Amino acid sequence: MLVLGIETTCDETAAAVVERQSDGSGRILSNIVRSQTEEHAPFGGVVPEIAARAHVDVLDGLVAAAMKEAGVGFAQLSAVAAAAGPGLIGGVIVGLTTAKAIAMVHDTPLIAVNHLEAHALTPRLSGTLAFPYCLFLASGGHTQIVAVVGVGKYVRLGTTVDDAMGEAFDKVAKMLGLPYPGGPQVERAAATGDPKRFAFPRPMLGRADANFSLSGLKTAVRTEAIRLAPLEPQDINDLCASFQAAVLESTANRLSVGLRLFHEQFGPPSALVAAGGVAANQAIRGALQEVAAKAQTLLIVPPPELCTDNGAMIAWAGAERLALDMIDTMDAAPRARWGLDENAVAPAGFANTRAAY
Repeated sequence: MLVLGIETTCDETAAAVVERQSDGSGRILSNIVRSQTEEHAPFGGVVPEIAARAHVDVLDGLVAAAMKEAGVGFAQLSAVAAAAGPGLIGGVIVGLTTAKAIAMVHDTPLIAVNHLEAHALTPRLSGTLAFPYCLFLASGGHTQIVAVVGVGKYVRLGTTVDDAMGEAFDKVAKMLGLPYPGGPQVERAAATGDPKRFAFPRPMLGRADANFSLSGLKTAVRTEAIRLAPLEPQDINDLCASFQAAVLESTANRLSVGLRLFHEQFGPPSALVAAGGVAANQAIRGALQEVAAKAQTLLIVPPPELCTDNGAMIAWAGAERLALDMIDTMDAAPRARWGLDENAVAPAGFANTRAAY
């Protein structure tokens, strides 16, 4: 089973070909990602209109390159999959329309993939992993704890009530004058900072639910930065280290609650899985390892190149759905918002719909 995957939900244009073998395992034949960091850096964040135009400019070439690297022709494809949301709607339209055109011309099944589902299923591409497992999804647009019960079967156990985790890292970086993209810059600065210098709050600590909140923590960083202005380099390092320490402690607490809720509803998980760009943060990986050890469960974190947005994860989600005959029609619509758990109710006080979905 050969599937072409297309990803255009934010600021990475990606195409990949993945093979799902007869035993259910996966093999990546090509996985090409073109980042738009340079285009968005002058603005300190992703500009939707620029992102959409960049996808239009390079996607056809990336698809051709992915097919060539994989050594396959369009006639050999079992399906073409594209991220149909959630994401920046302009980019989503570009990717899904391209996939539809390929599917129509070559009479190939179309799979409209939920971008979040692709993250959720990626660990099954990297290695054998049985359902159900507990997913911690943390990126610039999403922070969720999800029970992955099966393909197309997800239960959200916790989410952010305001900022997504990656968004909070990026905003802290911007307020401290660090370059874009901010998340890696905060991690780098924190490595030489004092995590105990500033007593930042640990949001939601001790609550019975598994929800996150990062807006107040971000505001606390801003308050200290204004108080200390003008900032010396060590001040920036200490602010980053103290911010990251607060995120780590809050995350560990929220995940411990999430794992308890998982156990109560589904029994012991086969693993705790981390996905999304924030999972590339080494300090966060360390905190997750401690949480998993305390819960006596296995921690699985895909390779960094599969944690961030890429085409292989879309192709694999398409292959998983195709194996269950979950095929879409040409009526499949692009969606800016698309909850992984359609039955989930937004928590009280929820303000940021982008972070929810």
